[in-house]
Amino acid sequence: MESLHYLLMKAHAMMQRCIFAEAQKIGLSSGQPKVLDYLYSHEGSDQKTIAAYCEIEPATLASILLRMEQKQLIERRQEHGNRRSLFVYLTQTGRMAADKMHTIFEAYDRQVSETMDSGDLETVKGLLTEVCNNLESVVGKNGTK
Repeated sequence: MESLHYLLMKAHAMMQRCIFAEAQKIGLSSGQPKVLDYLYSHEGSDQKTIAAYCEIEPATLASILLRMEQKQLIERRQEHGNRRSLFVYLTQTGRMAADKMHTIFEAYDRQVSETMDSGDLETVKGLLTEVCNNLESVVGKNGTK
């Protein structure tokens, strides 16, 4: 059997390729699907929170959001007199794109897990969560984030 890091890389690359092919069909570019996916459930989040959830640098997120703003997928607003933070909201166009991406993500989740029973799927999700938690610990120790 292949190593854990290889299997994680391979699964990520394959899923990303599939998702991005679908995202391109609806006019989205790299980075935008995961931001839409986050905003689908967390509208009104600040940029720092979105960047952390999406595992991208704040500067990278800023350029993704700029492109999304230009496509009228999102709008950024100041709230409660807070001039230091901008909060991100989906526009009507953005909500439609987020709905489409949500459907795409759900379809791929079903396809990649169709041979697993619900117990196995929960086990895989639990193990992947544990891997993510362990990686967060390693990243914190190495100071790479």
